[in-house]
Amino acid sequence: MIRAKKYKRMLQLESETVRSPPGIVLPTTWRWTRLLDIGEINPRNDAPDAQLAAFVPMSGVPQLHRAAIVAETKRWGDIKKGYTHFANGDVVLAKITPCFENGKAAAVEGLPGDAGIGAGTTELQVFRPIHAGVLPTYVYLFLRSPLFTVEGERNMTGTAGQKRVPTDYFATRAFPLPPFEEQSRIVAKVDELMALCDQLEQQQQDRRKLQNALRRATLQALASAQSPHELQTSWQRVQANFGRLFSEPTDMTDLDQAIKHLALNGRLTARRSGEQVSDHLISIADASVDASSAEGDWRIPSHWIWARCAWLGEARLGKMLDASKNKGELRPYLRNINVRWHRLDLSDVLRMRVEEHELQRVSVRRGDLVICEGGEPGRAAIWNFDEEFVIQKALHRFRCGPDVLPEYLLFCLEHDYFSGRLARYYTGATIKHLTGKALADYSIPLPPIAEQHRILEAAGAMSSVVATLRDQSLAARRCGELYAAAAVSALTGITIEQDEDTAVRAPQTELVAPLRLAVAPDVKAQAPLATILARHEGEMAARDLWQRFGGEIDAFYAQLKTEVAHGWIAEPEPAQVREKPTAEAAKA
Repeated sequence: MIRAKKYKRMLQLESETVRSPPGIVLPTTWRWTRLLDIGEINPRNDAPDAQLAAFVPMSGVPQLHRAAIVAETKRWGDIKKGYTHFANGDVVLAKITPCFENGKAAAVEGLPGDAGIGAGTTELQVFRPIHAGVLPTYVYLFLRSPLFTVEGERNMTGTAGQKRVPTDYFATRAFPLPPFEEQSRIVAKVDELMALCDQLEQQQQDRRKLQNALRRATLQALASAQSPHELQTSWQRVQANFGRLFSEPTDMTDLDQAIKHLALNGRLTARRSGEQVSDHLISIADASVDASSAEGDWRIPSHWIWARCAWLGEARLGKMLDASKNKGELRPYLRNINVRWHRLDLSDVLRMRVEEHELQRVSVRRGDLVICEGGEPGRAAIWNFDEEFVIQKALHRFRCGPDVLPEYLLFCLEHDYFSGRLARYYTGATIKHLTGKALADYSIPLPPIAEQHRILEAAGAMSSVVATLRDQSLAARRCGELYAAAAVSALTGITIEQDEDTAVRAPQTELVAPLRLAVAPDVKAQAPLATILARHEGEMAARDLWQRFGGEIDAFYAQLKTEVAHGWIAEPEPAQVREKPTAEAAKA
């Protein structure tokens, strides 16, 4: 093959000895070898330009066990340059993160085209056996096994979002080679066991569907309780069957919403003698047909009213940020990004110039409700600090009057945000806003002030029980994950490292400047990052965008690269990207 120039040698790697992993003893009929010694690494195909061949982008490389490659048919002359070559009988492996970690690989077979050859994404490593005693499907199992992948992740090179499994690791990683007949039996046994895994997964999906239906029915019974006895019975049913009803974080959200809806229906409290909404508000409500009927989305107790925010307090937008025009003393200000549900994140606070005469209009004081005008319109928290801060124009400051508690209004906003009711007040097609007029028109079910206190207390007590049950559920789930990892380790002899903190890993690089929206994507475009930016006034810090994205950091950087390439996100300057200091460097 070498003489015929049908085999590409790797002389430097060939001279190295096989480094077998410690602690693993092979059967006497097996041998440690390397892919480099039993096949060709990243071979090239030779065919006429007019020959029809397969073309495979990264999306066509399967992630599921033994799934087929998805290929297009193109002329060989159109794809032979600038792409990775492969053929039927080869084994391909995605080398770039996160595709490698996700297990994208295939034993190539059934390629379209008469020659059985193909080309595709450059982010592949390819192995071509040179002997009939090497079964491609067995090599495929090796490349997807922890024996290869755990060490492969440690050996990846490049920056975050562009890390790759190097060719020398792919070619020289110790490979356990059994006799051909045993390779076939191993592949058959793995296929058999993977079929059982698929069956188990289907059973879990069926169980999840039943769980969802049961949870919806149970929460519906809770929400429709017509008496204290029915409510107590339904709540006890939820507590007694919590493990059967709730298994995912979103399930807990459903229960929190059900509790809030009960509270806003008046089901958690009862009227006490002499309690009523102020006569002033009753007269306004009686004069407003819309607020008393059309805007009432559910029945409320007779002593409650539907009240607009305009009747309940004073709302003001903050100060426009304009460095060229703003004058006065530099003061800390709140941005949309500082406001979270029920809390204010003051870890990243900027300053703007504000003149003394503007302070009363744009500053916040203890007890004020700070509400997002854009980004996630309606997201809110209460300012419970004595420090003097001002707010940017992307925020509303709502100062409650005597008829509503800021905690109760926040309670209503959160319920309506997650139920979708608040969305009817939004303006804007792509970037949604809760304008000052919309906030003034926003209506809530309003009980007497004393009953608001009791509602918050009752809902808080129920939510505390939910939080305890949630913690127990998460602890049980974490225990199950650790048990599964230990079981796999005991079976395979390979320890897969577990992060002490299961939260998303922090990026090893960071963008100093914020990321900015360049062009708003079409609603059908696969542009999650640009969509998030569009909802947050077109600009966010890289870390905040990553946390909103919710995926692994490597997946975030890969997606960011894609959306910058499409022009949806403005490309940051190279000088704005820096390596984050490690803990060791910080100590030094």
